[in-house]
Amino acid sequence: MQKPTQCVHAGNFRDKSTRGLNTPIYPSSAFSYGDGAENIYPRYFNTPNQKAVVEKLCALEGAEDGLLFSSGMAAISSVMLAFLNSGDHAVIQKDIYGGTHHLVTAEYRRFGIEFTFTGNAAREIDAAVRPNTRLIYIETPSNPLLMITDIQAAAEVGRIRGIATAIDNTFASPVNQNPIALGIDIVIHSGTKYIGGHSDLCCGAVLGSAAHIARVRNTAVNLGGSLNALTCYLIERSLKTLAVRVERQNANATAVAEFLARHPAVRRVNYPGLETHPGHAVARRQMRGFGGMLSFEVDGGGAASARCLRRLKLVTPALSLGGVETIICAPVATSHSKLTPAERAELGISEGLLRLSVGIEDVRDIIDDLGQALAQR
Repeated sequence: MQKPTQCVHAGNFRDKSTRGLNTPIYPSSAFSYGDGAENIYPRYFNTPNQKAVVEKLCALEGAEDGLLFSSGMAAISSVMLAFLNSGDHAVIQKDIYGGTHHLVTAEYRRFGIEFTFTGNAAREIDAAVRPNTRLIYIETPSNPLLMITDIQAAAEVGRIRGIATAIDNTFASPVNQNPIALGIDIVIHSGTKYIGGHSDLCCGAVLGSAAHIARVRNTAVNLGGSLNALTCYLIERSLKTLAVRVERQNANATAVAEFLARHPAVRRVNYPGLETHPGHAVARRQMRGFGGMLSFEVDGGGAASARCLRRLKLVTPALSLGGVETIICAPVATSHSKLTPAERAELGISEGLLRLSVGIEDVRDIIDDLGQALAQR
């Protein structure tokens, strides 16, 4: 099945007694046992509603198995702690989500885990590998600068070296990019974003081979980041429209990026769909669409970007991303606020940088609102 069809039909659980088209909600936290089958319990990640969502996501990502979590950070931390022990080393792309960066810098040392932040080129990743490296972690397109990592090249480093590879695929979504087909072992999503898609759910997902997911599950059961049945049902419902939402967001973001690239008040635009983007050729090779996320730097720094935010009427300054509505934020005050000014400067995250999550509204209205906010300088 093609992606839009998988979104609608994969993983649906048909109740034989009612023959309803939607997966029933099983709100039980207690299930009977003793018939020889596996013991079912929400924290074990094996309830019917959890499995229905995972099966749909596995179809979309080309994975054998997966786990559904209560947040993206629960998914990320479970993967990292499943593959890294005291004395181990991780190679981590430095241009990543601020929450992931903070997890590494705040927690790894007290667990005795070593790490190296590196650039996103395969040669830089390979050069950072040590004898005790057990995990390579990348994110592409990256948050918030939309840097592009060659997934196949990074995966090849891990394959040759015998190191597990993981990717945060949140910005792309399974509709635009499937890293497992390019050699990556583990795919992670903050499902709060495009998978949920309506700014009303918090969840995460990890997908990969049965062997890798079994390893993550052993750790995840102890950490306890599972989801309830009602949230699982709402995620499954949201996934049915994932393809149509993302396709519209791809088109809208391309038009918005082209508009901003021509605007005199904008210093630069970070969007892989622009031919001027340094990772455009690689993105075109490994992505079906360039996504609904972009960032841009307002001329005049933090004061100018703050004025722009205040003058917006349709586009809303808000946390998170990937919803049907267009929202915007300043990474220095939101997603990357826990980084030090020096760390942000090293990554190229300036005071004037704004991150835009493009929604499904009429793109003319989005452009008009951005235009009037940028014009009043």
